[in-house]
Amino acid sequence: MRCDYPRGHSLDSRLDPRRDRRDPVQHAKGVSIHTFRFVTEIDGFDWDALKSALTADDFDNGRTADEYRRSAEGSHLNVFVYDVQRIIGNGRILSDGVCNAYIVDVWTDSAYRRRGIAAQVVRILQESVRGQHIYLQTDNAAELYEKSGFRPQPHGMGCVVGSWLGR
Repeated sequence: MRCDYPRGHSLDSRLDPRRDRRDPVQHAKGVSIHTFRFVTEIDGFDWDALKSALTADDFDNGRTADEYRRSAEGSHLNVFVYDVQRIIGNGRILSDGVCNAYIVDVWTDSAYRRRGIAAQVVRILQESVRGQHIYLQTDNAAELYEKSGFRPQPHGMGCVVGSWLGR
């Protein structure tokens, strides 16, 4: 799949909810297509809604809505996923613009998982930095990322200088 997703792009993506065995709504012949909207525009984005959704889904890392905004503004590309007007997913990628990039903050609302949403977010992010080495860290989604072409790289390290978020 070739895709170029510049800032401000909106893409309707048809994903098959049959992949989600928890979804009881199916058409008579088992063919059900649901449309989610993938948006890369941050102007006018509702940061409070994102913060609330992350908190409600137990995926909040302590940043305020304003800190999420500032994080997004410093990113190479952000992807937000909507089901109608409800934010149900996001992800972003940092890049030096030459050879190194880092995917962070990939999240899909628990009620929408296993439908290909996060995989599509990752594809959009990957396509925005063609030719660059992309790194990420995951605690519990290695299978998702391996299907997207990532391979384990031992000895990744990290630290927080001072206290988390300066608090």
